[in-house]
Amino acid sequence: MRTSPTTTGDARTAQDGAHLLLVDDDADLLRLLSMRLRASGYRVSTAESAESALACLAVERFSLVLSDVRLPDRDGLLLFEEIRQTWPALPVILLTAHGTIPDAVEATSRGVFGYLTKPFDSKALLGKIAQALQIGGTPHASCEERKAATGWRDGIISHSSRMATVLDEAQLVAASDASVLIRGDSGTGKELLARAIHEASPRAACPFIAINCGAIPEQLLESELFGHMKGAFTGAASAHTGLFQAADGGTVFLDEIGDMPLALQVKLLRVLQERAVRPVGASRALAIDVRILSATHRDLEAALVAGTFREDLFYRLNVVCLNLPTLDERREDIPLLANHFLRGLARKYQKRLRGFAPEALEALTTAAWPGNIRQLQNVVEQASALATTPLIPLALVERALRGPSIEALSYAEAKLRFERNYLIQLLKLTDGNVSDAARLADRNRTEFYRLLQRHSLTPSLFRSDSADVARERQQEFH
Repeated sequence: MRTSPTTTGDARTAQDGAHLLLVDDDADLLRLLSMRLRASGYRVSTAESAESALACLAVERFSLVLSDVRLPDRDGLLLFEEIRQTWPALPVILLTAHGTIPDAVEATSRGVFGYLTKPFDSKALLGKIAQALQIGGTPHASCEERKAATGWRDGIISHSSRMATVLDEAQLVAASDASVLIRGDSGTGKELLARAIHEASPRAACPFIAINCGAIPEQLLESELFGHMKGAFTGAASAHTGLFQAADGGTVFLDEIGDMPLALQVKLLRVLQERAVRPVGASRALAIDVRILSATHRDLEAALVAGTFREDLFYRLNVVCLNLPTLDERREDIPLLANHFLRGLARKYQKRLRGFAPEALEALTTAAWPGNIRQLQNVVEQASALATTPLIPLALVERALRGPSIEALSYAEAKLRFERNYLIQLLKLTDGNVSDAARLADRNRTEFYRLLQRHSLTPSLFRSDSADVARERQQEFH
């Protein structure tokens, strides 16, 4: 990936603009397009191949991709298909010197936002980019405006590109009233994401009510959801307002929907179809206005086959599906999350806790996390409760983990098809330090560089020192 330097006069404009990724093997065209787009206020990064573009997307967050159709290692449409699989909300515009009307029709029918033929008019290109960003929800915004616009997701701590993609999709779907099914392993933060969607929606001023369908006995769940009348059953000494009525105008979050009994699935389906609930013992239904968000860690498709989950309810709930990554898939967030939890615990226990010893933080980042974020929070709390020094030592982290940390897998142990993601993860963990990454992968520097070159990965992309990155990228460009 190459990023040409931004002039001092353009710095403020480029910083405030959307981030575009240009993909073309013509270095002169990349230079010319970069200059024009930066002059219009955009931040621009460039890649000369599809593999390099995918590596850039894995590291940084982009607002739009502008790609040539003919690339040295892949067709532009194939690159688009790969982008759509991982970043479905990211708009892509294709450029070609050999375009035909059938080509353009095919590209747009497959979901490409725009298709322009070279040579193209600069105004037409800028207009198409602005249109794509406006529809995609990422128009020009100042730093202050962007900061204010992220208040809806304040409870979600992350700088992972995987999570950024999920959050982009969540913000897009929040504006609608579509039902959303959130999938993810236990402890990945499904309720946090559901609450964030509610906060970003037009219903934010109304209640958000969550219920765990697997934590309430079947005989009580119907009453909790839909309410009951006085005397409806033994023990019903007074009328009870159900959660659907209590959330009127707002959002109901049904956690662990896969655990809902079949009999209640039928009643829930009726509520979704009729937009009304009938409390237990009532003679008439009451109209409600709620949005349904649901979540599960179960394989609902397998439940459909087994007959334990209704197909018609599945399609009602699964209008939009969001998939939360595991903590193992966003390891770059572990130090961020661990220190976030530590600050809160320092206040809770009134202790002077400043952070983790380097070897303790390395143990956290290389450990296995089957319990995901919930497990990490528990480990940090255990270590904090026993800490007697401002820095949490390795011994307390290992004790909380119930054994020595699991070292990062060597490259030889990683499956070939995960090679690229494995290398990206190592570079993220080591802040782009090739020596440290090679040590973790159990490879010498020369061999490790060959592996990086095979996947068009540039270590400087992963470094947090922006000044050094800018200097290195400038040298690469020239």
